[in-house]
Parts: sequence; C-alpha cells; structure tokens
Amino acid sequence: MVDVDCDFVTFTYIRLASDELDRRLKKTAAEFREELHREGSCSGQISLEFYHKKRPQWSFFSYDCTEWEIWTIKITTIVLANEHERQLHREKVSELLTEKMFYITQAVSRHEYVPKVPSQSELDFVFDTSFPDIQPYLFRISFLTNMTTSTSVGTTMKKFIRDTLAL
Repeated sequence: MVDVDCDFVTFTYIRLASDELDRRLKKTAAEFREELHREGSCSGQISLEFYHKKRPQWSFFSYDCTEWEIWTIKITTIVLANEHERQLHREKVSELLTEKMFYITQAVSRHEYVPKVPSQSELDFVFDTSFPDIQPYLFRISFLTNMTTSTSVGTTMKKFIRDTLAL
C-alpha cells in the first residue's frame, strides 16, 4: 500500500503498490480531464466497472461479460472568482471526498457479491492477469462528457452492435 497526497485538496488516500496499475488509471483519468477541457464541458462522469467473463454458449461468439459492480463519479466544473472562493471549495471537496471514501470502504466490506474464485485454468475469467505485480478483478473505465462517450474500443463496439441490432 502507498499513501497518496492530493495536490489541490487536503486529502490523502491509499492505493495498491502497483506502478503499472497506477499508470493505467492515471492515463484514463487524464484522458477524461483532457476531454472535459477540449469540449469546454462543465460536466461529465467517469465509471469504474467490475465484470467477469463467461464462456459463450456457441463457440463462434466471444465471451459474455457480466458487470457485477459499477461505481460512477459525476463531475461538475465551476469557475471561481477569487482565491477565497477557491479555498472554500477546496475544503468542501476535501470533506466530500472523505465522506465518499468512507462510504466506498463500508460498501466494499460487505461482500454482497464477489465472483467465485475460479479454477486455475479460468483465472482470466475473473482476474486481470496482464499486470506483472497484481491481479485485480477484471475492470474497465469509461467516461462521458456532455453526453459524448469516450472513444474506447468497447464503447465503439457497443454502439456498433446496438445500432446494427436496431436496423
């Protein structure tokens, strides 16, 4: 575990000590931030989805993916007039982050649904084994800005399939 101090608000959290996972998450968060700035968006949302794979019923189909937990953070950016307002908002954001982190900690401690630990041959159905130092549950991150979806392959394919089936 690694302690992380935020740059712009008074908030410290812990993360797993995987530099590669940290880089991947920061890259996606930076893409979200850049998309917000590029479009001049004042709002958006970013979601973390955990899923597991199932073998397809027919051999020529790809694996079925089923989400078992989704966390979404909605963001609204604002323009503040002066440093005093910035400081007040930093304090509010710090309090809100602390509140949400406690909520998340309580929620994940309940173990309401976590996929069964698979056999050795099916580890890739539940865990992301692409990281050399950690094997988290399978996950994907997506984001929206002003109702415009990110251009990830998964999002593009979902839209393609949805549009094709609508014909």
